[in-house]
Amino acid sequence: MAEWDIRKLQILRTLRERGTVTATAEALHMTPSAVSQQLTNLSRQLGVPLLEARGRRVRLTDAARLVLTHTEPVFEQLERTEAALAAYSQGEAGEVRVGAFSTAVPALVVPAVRALRTTHPRVTVRVREAEAAEAYDLLAAGDVDLALSLAAEAPSAADPRFTQVPLLADPLDVALPPDHPLATAPALTLTDLAAEPWIFGGSGPWSDITRRACEASGFSPAQGHSASGWTAILAMVEAGMGVALIPRMAAAHRDGVVMRDLGPDGPVRHVTAAARRGGETGRAVTHVLEALRDAV
Repeated sequence: MAEWDIRKLQILRTLRERGTVTATAEALHMTPSAVSQQLTNLSRQLGVPLLEARGRRVRLTDAARLVLTHTEPVFEQLERTEAALAAYSQGEAGEVRVGAFSTAVPALVVPAVRALRTTHPRVTVRVREAEAAEAYDLLAAGDVDLALSLAAEAPSAADPRFTQVPLLADPLDVALPPDHPLATAPALTLTDLAAEPWIFGGSGPWSDITRRACEASGFSPAQGHSASGWTAILAMVEAGMGVALIPRMAAAHRDGVVMRDLGPDGPVRHVTAAARRGGETGRAVTHVLEALRDAV
């Protein structure tokens, strides 16, 4: 019977996700030579080739993919075992590391932490702000226990590494300067603003969300200015430089900006929480998820 080494299997699994030995080494805080050596040893132990060269890169063989397919349940069970041990040894105590995108921190994570101080004071939450897509990388690498991200940035629901929990559909309102002709219109849709200059980032999730929302309404937004921070975006709207979509969760009151609801058919962004599969059963993680749902 082959000798199975969980650590080496984790390295192989990370290589599948990261694509290169260098990226794998960075994710696991190893050297590239150590990664290569561990995978060579694993290949020898299992008696099958796991990697094949493709120029300067390597790719997983069919045998390596077969191994990972059959060991995913092992990783899930190990996560469940760790969660069970934590519950057994710590009871209601524990530390949960949360990676969350910027607007989720004040809107969801902070209220959840405040509530936990009363309901479960022995649960400690450590917060790490991260871009929406980066949160999943941190989760996969084991650097956080929960990732708050956007559904648009999430891996496929069939990804065996994660359990995803929908949290909320966050409406997108449109920000207009007070003197805009449509600022006081009885009803407003995105199509009414098709000819306006739009303010949004040149790339990243918010750029994609803005473009998709406008294209779903039948037009491609003309980007008048590029900015990714809400303070800068709202300042430009106040100055009459353009209009912008703002998630309601991120909206801050500004006297010189009118926020308009786009109605029940208006665009939304979907916010999700994710844990490594099996890890969501841990008592401390469960308490944090409940507090996040309450914050919603």
